[in-house]
Parts: sequence; structure tokens; C-alpha cells
Amino acid sequence: MNLEIKGVHYDVSDSTKEFITKKLERVDFAKEYMVDLAITITKEKPGYTVEASVHFRWGRSSHVAAPPTHELYEGIEQMIDKLEHVVRKEKDRIKDHPKPQDDVIE
Repeated sequence: MNLEIKGVHYDVSDSTKEFITKKLERVDFAKEYMVDLAITITKEKPGYTVEASVHFRWGRSSHVAAPPTHELYEGIEQMIDKLEHVVRKEKDRIKDHPKPQDDVIE
């Protein structure tokens, strides 16, 4: 999985990157399903907005965002919660589809 963490009007510190990496352990169960994960932290007047775009192996992509918050780490945790929900839902959706069976001609 390719992970990209970028900041808009904000320089992402090493401690913030470590915090995000630690929190992403919650979605380790689906690492082989995710191709790209791009996290964007935007600093605005009222606080921070944390967003993520995830691209799955089968071509589907999803975008999640936490509501604007004054606390950066709180926003990261909210975004990770939403990301985990989306990843679990997508993984279950793929597992629910039966695999096509080869037609046997007798």
C-alpha cells in the first residue's frame, strides 16, 4: 500500500506522521486490498480538516473526511474511524460476492 501524507497550509511533523501510522494499524487487516491511501491535513481558520482517499485493488475508491476540529489529533482519530468503517464495508462487500465457477461441459 502506498501511503501519502500531505499538509495544506500546514507542515506535517514527524510526530504527526508517527501518530497517523500508529492509528493506521487499525486497518492492517485490509492492507492487501488497498493500493493507495492519501491523507490530507488542511489548516483553516477555525482549526483542522483531515481527509483521506483510499483506492482499492478492484478499482473502487472512497473519500472520507472528519468534520473540522480545533484539535488535530482528534480530527485524525475521527477520520481513521470513518476510514476503518469504509474499509470493513468494502471488504465485506467483496467477500459477499461469489466467485464465478467454470462451466463444465459434459
